[in-house]
Formats: sequence, C-alpha cells, structure tokens
Amino acid sequence: MQKIKHTLLFLGAMLFLNLAFAQTVPDTTKNTDPSLNGQYQFMLKKSKTLYGARLINPNRLSALWKSVNDTLRKERKQLQQARLEIKTQADNISSLKGEVTGKESSLANATASVNEIKFLGISFNKSTYNTIVWTIIIVLGIGLAFVIFQSGKLRHEAKYRTELYQEVADEFQAHKVKAKDKEMKLARELQDERNKWDESRGR
Repeated sequence: MQKIKHTLLFLGAMLFLNLAFAQTVPDTTKNTDPSLNGQYQFMLKKSKTLYGARLINPNRLSALWKSVNDTLRKERKQLQQARLEIKTQADNISSLKGEVTGKESSLANATASVNEIKFLGISFNKSTYNTIVWTIIIVLGIGLAFVIFQSGKLRHEAKYRTELYQEVADEFQAHKVKAKDKEMKLARELQDERNKWDESRGR
C-alpha cells in the first residue's frame, strides 16, 4: 500500500512538472551556441532531475528536433549539389582528357615533323643533320686555321724577304754613292793632272 502511494505521488509530480515545462516558453535566447551540440547541451542544462530521471521541456526537445531536421535537409541539399558538381566535373575531366589526347597526338606529329629536316631533297633526322652540320663546321674551322697559319708563315717569310731586299738595296745604294764619290774624286784628280800637263806645255 505504501509503494502504491509513493508511485502515485511520483506520477503526479511528473505530470505536474511536465505540464509546467510545457507551459514554459524555452529560453533559447541565452543559448549562445546555435549548433546541434550547443542546443543539446543547453537543453540538458535547463532540464530538471527527479528521482534519477531527466525532465526535459517538450518545447526545447521539439526545437532541437526541428534543428536536426533542418540540418539534415540542408546537408542533403548540399550533398545533392556536391554530387551534381562532381558529375559536372567528371564530365569536364572526361572532355579535357579527350582534348589532351588529341593535343598529345598533334604534339607527337609536330615533334616528328620538327625533328625531320630535308636538305637537297633528302630527309634527315634532326640529330643526324646537326651532327653533319657540326662536322662540316669543324672541318672548315680546321681548314681556316691551317690557312691562317700558312698565311702567317708566308707573311713572316715575305717580311723577311722584304727586309733582306731592303738591306741589299741600302747596301747597293751606299755602294753606288761611294762609287760616285770615288768617280768624282778620280775625275777631279784627272782634271788636276790635265791642268798640270797643260801648264807644263804652255811654258
């Protein structure tokens, strides 16, 4: 009998508190965290404990449930938009792959045409053509160096010959001057002798 009495009192208190909570407007303005976890913690904070059980304001519970549904709807909408964006991006990627494949093929053809050079109607690989050209350039360079070397030797020899000729010419000119001086001296001496001879005959 005593247990029934306690049970009836407990049920009555529960009913009274639930009615009181139902008529109370939830104080959501003091909930600074608008997230679901913040609303849940706020609801627990405002709940009452009776005989080990939590008494939750139905309005707060309804508000939390509404927030959960709103969040789920928002997340589902965002998920749907993300799926559409992923599909669009996948289509774009597929299109870009096709373009890249075409450009790679064009690039391969362009590279092949660039690497091929025609000279005198004969097709050469670019590396082979470069090797031939550089070989010709090196051979011509060696030939030019040899010609320059030989020209230097010839210029040196010509200079030596010119200096030798000039030396001989100078010696010949000096000899010529000396010979002329000697000839003039002999001519004066001859004239002096003639004059002496003429004077001796006149006497």
